[in-house]
Order: sequence, then C-alpha cells, then structure tokens
Amino acid sequence: MEVYFEIFYRTVLLYIFVLIVFRMMGKREVGELSIMDLVVFVLIAECVAFSLDDMEKPILQTIFPILILLGIQFLNSIIALKSKKFRDLVDGDPSLIVRDGVINEAEMKKQRYNLDDLFQQLREERVPSIQNIAYAYLEPSGKLSIFLKEEDPLVLPLIIDGNIIEKHITMIDKDESWLYETLKKKGYDNPDDIFYCCYENYDLHVQLKQAAINQNTAN
Repeated sequence: MEVYFEIFYRTVLLYIFVLIVFRMMGKREVGELSIMDLVVFVLIAECVAFSLDDMEKPILQTIFPILILLGIQFLNSIIALKSKKFRDLVDGDPSLIVRDGVINEAEMKKQRYNLDDLFQQLREERVPSIQNIAYAYLEPSGKLSIFLKEEDPLVLPLIIDGNIIEKHITMIDKDESWLYETLKKKGYDNPDDIFYCCYENYDLHVQLKQAAINQNTAN
C-alpha cells in the first residue's frame, strides 16, 4: 500500500512541478517549439520517468536536474532576446521555398523538404496552384507561410534589433546603400537604434528601440 501511495504522491507532485516549469518557460504552441524547446522537454520527461521507475531515488534528485534545465532555458531566452544571430543559430532562419510562382529547388534540397511535403501543406492552406504564390517561407517550426499574389502585400523585415537582413534587401532588388539613404531621408541615421524596420507597399516602416526613443525625448 505504501508503494502505491508513493507512486501517487510522486506523480501528483511532479505533475504540478513540471506544469509550473513549463508555465515559466513561456507560452508557445506545440507546432512552434524550437529544437531547444524539444530537447528540454524530452530531458524533463526522462527525468520524471526515471523518478517514477526508481521509487528509492530521492525525489529531490529529480527536481534538481529539472531546475537546471529551467535555468538553461531561461538563460537561452535572455540571450535570444538580445541577439538575433543566436536566435538564428538555435532556432534556424525561415527558408524561401517559392518566389513568384517558382519553386526554389536548391533551398528545398538544402532543407530536405520534398514536393510531397510542399503540395500537402498547400492543400492544407487551400492554395490550388504554385502560380498563385508570391512568396512561401518554410518556417523553423516546419510550417509553410504563404503570401498570395495580388492579395497579400509584400512585407519584408529589413532590420531586426539593429541587425540588417541582407537577403531581404536583395529580394527587393536593393542594396545597403539604398537602405541607409532611405533611412536618412526619414530622419534615422543609425540602424543600431532601430528595433524593427520593414518594407511594405514600396515604403519603409520604422520603429525605434525604446532606449533610442527615451534618448530622443531627453534631448
């Protein structure tokens, strides 16, 4: 009887504890989990499984490694918040699969993404033809983001957290000189002060970092 009580006690305690840990990790849909998220979740599941399998093992020996994993995940989230390069390294970068109705075969091979996968996701999004697509991105989560011709405006981020996205500038047949010149005309001299800049409807939409806004207000 004591064994069953111990199993019940451990199961309930670990359930509540893991639930709290996942809640502290932040909200994220299952389909949008990064590789780092999946690794952490799998390791936590293994820790819980070992604890329920070995009843003689002190439960604190299970809780401690889970807390370590929580610390690692929290540290990763802080670094990712401050560094886009780190985000791209850990989570990956969206891949342009279709542009103006043309499939990017080289990128599909690079991502090991075949035509059956592409057509399946097009059917799921109710897109009947490749020719209707202006841009289609394969997201790091595996989801296909589709922008249709004459329906969705072309919106490309050119600056994120002060980092210039060179490949997006190339996609609109521009260069960094054009970007600097256009920003200067709008009164933005330093891209490092820009939190987000996107190209939409043949124009730039800019949002400064809060620190830059506070500095301008103070001046």
